[in-house]
Amino acid sequence: MRRFDLIAFDWDGTLFDSTGIITRCIQEAVRDVGGTVPSAQDAAYVIGMALMPALAHAAPDVPQDKYPLLNERYRHHYFAHQDDLSLFEGILGLLQELRQRQHLLAVATGKSRAGLNHALDSVELQHLFDSSRTADETAGKPNPLMLQELMAELDVPPERTLMIGDTTHDLEMAHHAGCASIGVSYGAHEPDAFARWKPVHIAHSVSDLRQWLLTHG
Repeated sequence: MRRFDLIAFDWDGTLFDSTGIITRCIQEAVRDVGGTVPSAQDAAYVIGMALMPALAHAAPDVPQDKYPLLNERYRHHYFAHQDDLSLFEGILGLLQELRQRQHLLAVATGKSRAGLNHALDSVELQHLFDSSRTADETAGKPNPLMLQELMAELDVPPERTLMIGDTTHDLEMAHHAGCASIGVSYGAHEPDAFARWKPVHIAHSVSDLRQWLLTHG
């Protein structure tokens, strides 16, 4: 008996080992436009948000007329490294096991559609996911709209939906959508901040996540 019919995953820092590179790309982009370079912790905090709100939050002293350049410089640095990224060890096997158990799988991410499609193609994952939403085609996190759209498309109610992510933005989105959530501590945010959003579990590794999902999911 499944507890959840639909399992939605964040991408960066949850499935893909990209937190460090994204953090450094944000810092380099801010440096390029003359802003105060954020700390690694502050840069990592905005991961999962839509790109422009994330950059604006990370660089509050950069004037709005430089936002297009800030955006361009981030993309320049990220695209230079995007093919260096890979799935966390054990993720591919976990996704295959969940498919075998007849779970519907989706991606709910702050990435752009072009960025997600490139990542999916690079690791040949598209056949594993039933649907996906990106921040540039719906509301960005923590707005619950992308989860609500996935549930409506796949005809799954909130109580049968689980959101898995590495940031408070993911867990807050799930909370507002009426869904259960799991926080993973190996990504962008420290797990001490997760408790406010009442995740059903905090996974400290992919093997921990796998064990919980196969036992309780």
